[in-house]
Parts: sequence; C-alpha cells; structure tokens
Amino acid sequence: MTVAQIYPAAIVRALTILRDHHDCSFRQLIDITAIDYPNQQARFKVIYNMLSHHHNQRLILTTYIDEGTPLHSITSVFECANWLERELWDLFGIGFHDHPDLRRILTDYTFGGHPLRKDFPLSGYGQVRYDPSLERVSYEPVDLKQPYRSFDFLSPWEGMDPRSREYLKADTPDA
Repeated sequence: MTVAQIYPAAIVRALTILRDHHDCSFRQLIDITAIDYPNQQARFKVIYNMLSHHHNQRLILTTYIDEGTPLHSITSVFECANWLERELWDLFGIGFHDHPDLRRILTDYTFGGHPLRKDFPLSGYGQVRYDPSLERVSYEPVDLKQPYRSFDFLSPWEGMDPRSREYLKADTPDA
C-alpha cells in the first residue's frame, strides 16, 4: 500500500492520470473519507482510497483543505464518487465544485449541522419523535432532563455493585 499527499487543486488531474496511465491502472475508487482536525488551519484531511486490480496495488491519496474551501468533484473521473462526495458534504460539510447533485444523503434535509465534525454536540441540536396527538412525526429542540441521575466521578467502580467496596479493599495490598 502506498500513501501520497497531493495539493487540492490537482486532485482531478492526478486521479485521471492514475486511472488512465498503463503503469498505474487505478481504475477502482474504493472510498473517500475525511478526518476533522478543528484546531488546525487546514481543518479537513480528505482521503481517497484506490485500487489497481491489474497491478494488485492499493493507493491512498490525501489532501488537506480548510473549512471554507471546496474541493473539485471527481465524478467526471469516477462516477461512484457521486454518493461518496455527497456523504462527505452531509457528514462533514466539505463542499465540491461541479458536483452534479450535492445534497444530503444520510441525514434529513432539515437536519442542522454536520454530525461527524468534532465540534458537533453529542446530543445534536434537535430530536425527532412521533406525536400521537398530532399523528405525525415532530421535530423539537433537544431537551435533556436528568434530575434522577447522580454522577460520582471520583470512584466510578463503587456505584456498580454494593459488594464492590469489599472486592476493592480485599485486592489492595495496603488494606
């Protein structure tokens, strides 16, 4: 497996050469994914995973982009990139120039935000529930009420089983 880094502006040309040149023959795009580094200037690392059946080789191309810079779509090189780029748009918010149909693919069209970003809250921004009085699905802001939960962060094992105190005391050499 080979890993290479490339400039974002050269991604379409590089993938075309890697697909068409007889010494490369990377004719299958397996996946496109991303990693979010929110504290860096180039926030997203976009990873293209490719396969050459002819040479039995794998290639991983990586590029770094910031939050406001869209990449060029590679749907003209690999048609399967259509859904993969839509997934990156939906989950990370990475835009693509010249994409034929850039819209959400995994989340609802009214969904706010991009859930795989590191700054996305774990509880999300909204919740979906069926309202029997209205007989339809309703969207509401997240309402987390936990008045009956108490957290003991100093000794997390003690709250599991009342007998755990005896187990812990018996295992310690100073007891």
